[in-house]
Amino acid sequence: MQTTSTILMIRPARFLSNPQTSPSNAFQKSDIDHQEAQQNALAEFDAYVGELRRCGVDVLVIDDTVEPHTPDSIFPNNWISLHADGKVLLYPMEAPNRRLERNNKVLEKIKHVFAVEEVIDLSGFERVGQYHEGTGTMIFDHDQKMTYVCFSSRSSENVMKAVSETIGYQSFWFHSVDRHGKPIYHTNVMMCVGKTLAVVCLESIRDWNERDALIQALTDSGKEIIDISYDQLEHFAGNMIELSSRNGEPVFALSRQAWSSLTPEQQTAISSYARVALAPIDTIERLGGGGARCMVAEIFLPRRAR
Repeated sequence: MQTTSTILMIRPARFLSNPQTSPSNAFQKSDIDHQEAQQNALAEFDAYVGELRRCGVDVLVIDDTVEPHTPDSIFPNNWISLHADGKVLLYPMEAPNRRLERNNKVLEKIKHVFAVEEVIDLSGFERVGQYHEGTGTMIFDHDQKMTYVCFSSRSSENVMKAVSETIGYQSFWFHSVDRHGKPIYHTNVMMCVGKTLAVVCLESIRDWNERDALIQALTDSGKEIIDISYDQLEHFAGNMIELSSRNGEPVFALSRQAWSSLTPEQQTAISSYARVALAPIDTIERLGGGGARCMVAEIFLPRRAR
């Protein structure tokens, strides 16, 4: 199943621009006061949750705690993935303060509602300087049992091998860079794969052989490609996600600035296929360097019997 109607989101307690992640995240800014950042992020978070629920998505909201301070807790998809066979994977994180997000209390709250068969903790790779930040690093095509991964300081071939052995997926690696030639820190900034649509910034893949191979892999799997530009990528147009409503209707979630950057033709390609949940998350994108997709951890786990 490529999409889910149930997701996890973490409500921020002390959101701000994380100085430990900015060296590898060119999208981050740090120009807003800490108190204002938290106030804005909280309002944006609540509005986004409301929009997703309006579109029929079930959102499990868990409040972050003030201590320990986890400024990026609003992006849970990087440290956890929750699979249909009952497996939960925990991932190695590059920034030391992001490792604190792997929170047993969050996991216990998930277990209270959903059936968890096994927790696979890959965080030990941190001890040897290898990081692989969940569905920020990996774009899953569950129907094809494939993961798409771009090379960066936050992706690891060794960790990817361990993930593949655990869930039985193949991996497709490629290089993706921003307009200045710096590696894209997370694959989900430049790429989204849904049931029938794939949004990709093809110009960020400068090796033509890699670009052609990616196009071939996506078209062979039945995807229509929406090619976005660097300008659209910089407005987080690659950072969208396809979900589904409780009734099985497709829902595309993305930020308002991402939506505004799309051409009328691209907007029509998405809106004619799915309901659109628009997230007003300007502060979160500006300070966190992540967007609407980063805020969502999909839950494919089966629910506990009542």
